[in-house]
Amino acid sequence: MNRKLLSGNGWRIGWNPTAEQFSGLVGGDTWAIELTHSEFKDFCRLAQQLRSTMADMATQLMDEERLSCEQETEAIWLEVEGFPTHYDLRFILLLGRKGEGAWPAIVVDELIKAIEQVAP
Repeated sequence: MNRKLLSGNGWRIGWNPTAEQFSGLVGGDTWAIELTHSEFKDFCRLAQQLRSTMADMATQLMDEERLSCEQETEAIWLEVEGFPTHYDLRFILLLGRKGEGAWPAIVVDELIKAIEQVAP
């Protein structure tokens, strides 16, 4: 598997399978944090699960209804908040060095599509 780094307006995501400790990278325009293999794997999986949950909720809510959904593992916590088709994404690292980051709704769809291309 080769090293990958993708970026767009307001987001960055990368994967380097040969890195010794921090093989994943997530970031925005002005920030970035490296993630361990397990943190990055959890981040990718949870972000995709939350996207699926939000899509499923679209048929259950009225157009003006907002919601918040969260998921976590031992290593990372993720939350989406907004409308089922347009929502912010936020994460907090729970172990070791700690860290957090967030993306506004305008970039989340593109970021999650990139996760599908980069995820280990």
